[in-house]
Amino acid sequence: MVMTSRLAAGILCAGAIALACGPRTRSATATAPQVTTPVPQNSPIEPALATTLDVSVSSGVTLALHVTNKSDSKVELRFPSGQTHEFLVLDAGGREVWRWSFDRMFTQSLQTRLLDSDETLTVEGRWDPGALSGKFTAVAKLTSTTHQVEKRVEFTLP
Repeated sequence: MVMTSRLAAGILCAGAIALACGPRTRSATATAPQVTTPVPQNSPIEPALATTLDVSVSSGVTLALHVTNKSDSKVELRFPSGQTHEFLVLDAGGREVWRWSFDRMFTQSLQTRLLDSDETLTVEGRWDPGALSGKFTAVAKLTSTTHQVEKRVEFTLP
């Protein structure tokens, strides 16, 4: 009788430990309530950033991305590294033929840039197409984590 009681107690303890240490699922009632910050009426969630991409073809191809803050307040642009932008050139088939950052190195530090109302940030890149000719698409991207911008422009090389 004592042996059976000890065996039953041991099995019960082992089962209790296994249940206590096992995986748990969360129920909908056990989750913490979500706190949301109300957005005031008539206030834009995303500031109005106007973008243009200029492509100039002469003894090479010059690309210039212009990002203008069209809101009434400052806009904070956060970048995860020293790379603030990227330029790509795609051929008529959509294949990448040039990437501005390909052989460049960037710092691994976060950086922030504030754009005042009506202020414009301009970044430029230059590509030497060599003997290539035909139709291409220039792609410019702002690598900001807070405001992602991409602009495309088609152009032709003689």
